[in-house]
Amino acid sequence: MPRMTFIERDGTEREVDAPAGLSVLEIAHKNDIDLEGACEGSLACATCHVVVDEAWWDKLKSAAEEEEDMLDMAFGLEKTSRLGCQIIMTEELDGLVVRLPRLS
Repeated sequence: MPRMTFIERDGTEREVDAPAGLSVLEIAHKNDIDLEGACEGSLACATCHVVVDEAWWDKLKSAAEEEEDMLDMAFGLEKTSRLGCQIIMTEELDGLVVRLPRLS
């Protein structure tokens, strides 16, 4: 099973099981990671904003225009920002690292 690492807002690293086919948002929720996802993954908000480690950036599918529009509303946007609901785990993403952005 793929695994991934979340870097929490305080810098704590948490490596978790990341079943293929689940979104980063779903994986966060299954592991009690503090990633909100107010719209429950329906691409209607930016509360599941994560920052992808640069080493993994080119391995992700490009963001759709709808995701880019939602990211414009995210606080602390960075060049490798994505919405966790739009990153779907695959075997190729085994080892993915994402960081939760600071809230202020």
